[in-house]
Amino acid sequence: MIEIRHTSETQPVYDAIYRGTAIRQMDSFFLWIQELLRIAPGERLLDVSTGRGQMVQLALERGIQAYGLDFSGVACRLASGRSPGHIVCADAHALPFPDNSFDAVTNLGSLEHLQDMAQGVREMARVLRPSGRACITVPNTFGLFWNVQVAWRTGDVDDDGQPLQRYGTRRQWEQLLESNGLQVVEVRGYEHEHAFPRTWQDVRRYWFRPIRTTRMLLSPLLPVNLAGQFVFLCVPKP
Repeated sequence: MIEIRHTSETQPVYDAIYRGTAIRQMDSFFLWIQELLRIAPGERLLDVSTGRGQMVQLALERGIQAYGLDFSGVACRLASGRSPGHIVCADAHALPFPDNSFDAVTNLGSLEHLQDMAQGVREMARVLRPSGRACITVPNTFGLFWNVQVAWRTGDVDDDGQPLQRYGTRRQWEQLLESNGLQVVEVRGYEHEHAFPRTWQDVRRYWFRPIRTTRMLLSPLLPVNLAGQFVFLCVPKP
């Protein structure tokens, strides 16, 4: 697994990041994840490392009992503005919830930034109910339209400037998840900011970006092992 580390003082860096415009995804991405997990109204969802809180807001609008957690105070304030009373400022390494608390847990593009990834996975597995589902997205070392392109041009992997970044192969991520309490039941590929549009706002975004639209339409044809990100659907290990 490839690791890029700039500093161990991650919290103030993420506070600064969330004061800007970086780290964003389309609403359609979060709606797609909810569909994959088949989260029904009334079920309890925890979004670990919720960032700006889009997942929580969109889930609440569908009648899901959603909660988000982040260690960045700035991110928590932004997310709380979307969903008051549903955001917890805490560390993903020690989730402040009892065992078997949630029907679904999501961690989208954040596991690779945790200081102790194994502990983060164990905590997500711990708070899942025995019948629960988890969705975790992580970056691929060999993403064709990401790291492979960057390596072709520069001879190196992409460095997005975050305090700690890791890239792994599908097998490496599966081993991490399955060694720490989760069982992988399905793996899909995803290209960053290329979700199939599920809102009119996202349709308009694609309308004015023909190259992005073409890549979005072609991305389902890409082999999973060459996708930019892996989408792991998991259940707790018995």
